[in-house]
Amino acid sequence: MTDTSEATIQRYPFGDPDRLDLDPRYARLRRDEPLIRVRLPYGEPAWLATRHADVRTVLGDARFSRAAAVGRDEPRNTARQIRGGILSMDPPDHTRLRRLVARAFTARRVEELRPRTRQVADELVDNLLAAGPPADLVEHLATPLPIRVICDLLGVPVADQDRFHTWSEAIVSTTSLSQEQIQQYIDNLFAYMGELIALRRDEPTDDLIGAMVRARDADDRLSEGEVVQLAAGLLAAGHETTVTQIPNFVYVLLHHPDEWARLRADRTLVPRAVEELMRFVPLGATAAFARYAKEDVEIGGVLVRAGEPVVVSIPSANRDETVFADADRLDLGREVNPHLGFGHGVHHCVGAQLARMELQVVLDTLLDRTPQLRLAVPEPELVWKSGLLVRGLTAMPVAW
Repeated sequence: MTDTSEATIQRYPFGDPDRLDLDPRYARLRRDEPLIRVRLPYGEPAWLATRHADVRTVLGDARFSRAAAVGRDEPRNTARQIRGGILSMDPPDHTRLRRLVARAFTARRVEELRPRTRQVADELVDNLLAAGPPADLVEHLATPLPIRVICDLLGVPVADQDRFHTWSEAIVSTTSLSQEQIQQYIDNLFAYMGELIALRRDEPTDDLIGAMVRARDADDRLSEGEVVQLAAGLLAAGHETTVTQIPNFVYVLLHHPDEWARLRADRTLVPRAVEELMRFVPLGATAAFARYAKEDVEIGGVLVRAGEPVVVSIPSANRDETVFADADRLDLGREVNPHLGFGHGVHHCVGAQLARMELQVVLDTLLDRTPQLRLAVPEPELVWKSGLLVRGLTAMPVAW
């Protein structure tokens, strides 16, 4: 075991993301230096884990804590520090909130939403076809579909979708918004949810926000602040990453025409395709949400001292050659696929089943309706988002 607490500190992220390409430095690190010292744009230095096994340990081992970040100068990508909320909790407080929400995202509940999601997808593709070709996949399908689904689940009026989609960017912004804009958007989102919660008190409903209000008022299981933060967080997280992943998935498939043809020929591969694309697409532009060691812990042969923060690269873990055969190749038929695209441990994405279903429906719908889908502009004309925690396209003009 090596104690390298005085190791050279590297700047992180290593550079601006290049489309959906993964920086080749991760492969070298996995091979030679699985844990290195890094400094993010803000906060104290941290360890960076890049191997699959080490990332799983940091995310899943109770010796690493999210709650310990409270009161520390947490390593982060923005001057603003996230205070409170379920992402800053450890069990048992985290368990109390998550158990309440998890009931809305069970496999059975998600499957009940599938027919309605397919109906929405068909309506949106109708609009896409009417608008072009060319037409923007981001505007006509990728953005509105997850928003409508999470609106239905939470009980948020769809008429407000444009407003809260704009505000939600504050959750994933690093430099795309000023600190003043970020705070304003978050304040707007919280104020909106507070008004909706007050409405649910006057007019009870069976949706998720209604259930949280009952848990607050009848059972005293949630504080008022927890209800607002949890509802706002679910609203933002429940659609933002899926909005980004839909065009990412299509982009990758169109750049792997053999795999797209394989999917057209064998539609039973769609569920596996979603899992493989979750593994293959490096959604995260950088690491975030450091875990703090509660005691000395050995990770990958390196001693992490008690009180030191660790950040993880999930995209790197998902390309670990010791776990995934031919890890840099897209294989929609991959049978063994323990990817970490939805995280791991107690903070594993509570909406993972919902996201899977939505992504499956989108692929099925596009295969049915636009089997000859293609980009409508040359590759250099595509514009990629910047200043966000996630990678994705600002627009995706397509033809069919």
